[in-house]
Amino acid sequence: MSTLGTARAVPGDWFPGTIPDNARLDEGAYVETSYSFSLCRSRMRPAVTMGEGASAYLGTMFDVGESGRVRVGRYALLNGARIICDGRVDIGDYALISWNVVIMDTYRVPVDPVLRRRQLRFGPPPAAERGERGVGSRPVTLEANVWVGFDSCILPGVTIGEGSIVGARSVVVGDVPPFCIAAGNPAKPIRSVREQDRSP
Repeated sequence: MSTLGTARAVPGDWFPGTIPDNARLDEGAYVETSYSFSLCRSRMRPAVTMGEGASAYLGTMFDVGESGRVRVGRYALLNGARIICDGRVDIGDYALISWNVVIMDTYRVPVDPVLRRRQLRFGPPPAAERGERGVGSRPVTLEANVWVGFDSCILPGVTIGEGSIVGARSVVVGDVPPFCIAAGNPAKPIRSVREQDRSP
């Protein structure tokens, strides 16, 4: 059963918004509130794609810039994650993203301190201009069956391989191989996911 009515409002939503018309949600996807899309400014079609059985619970925020695209795979679960995307973020099938996880493909401010000071001197940019000031993005990919623990941060350009687990409160700055447990700041591989622990 779809969570959307004909006006693309979420039935019973506490927030008086709607799902953007460039978000493509499978009929079986679940969105708890349209507030999750209140920072979605993408002009892409589609801007956000959610597959069959995918779910975005309260606290999940799609903060998507004008050229951003987010794909949430089948049966993936977002439980209060913030997705900051000015280019491309892919979340694979059956991924489990815990609360307060940040997945970002851009920093939205220059890394160079002189340029950053110059930008900040003019005050924070309005929401419509965030990510449009020449700060690049690098795609982020979470492959199928990835589990990201609470309070973790996935930084631009990272790929997390199939079946991997990222420990709580980790900062992932580089790729994580498939079927690996990684944790820490910066996150490092701790051990492999054992063959007997993998589902058929």
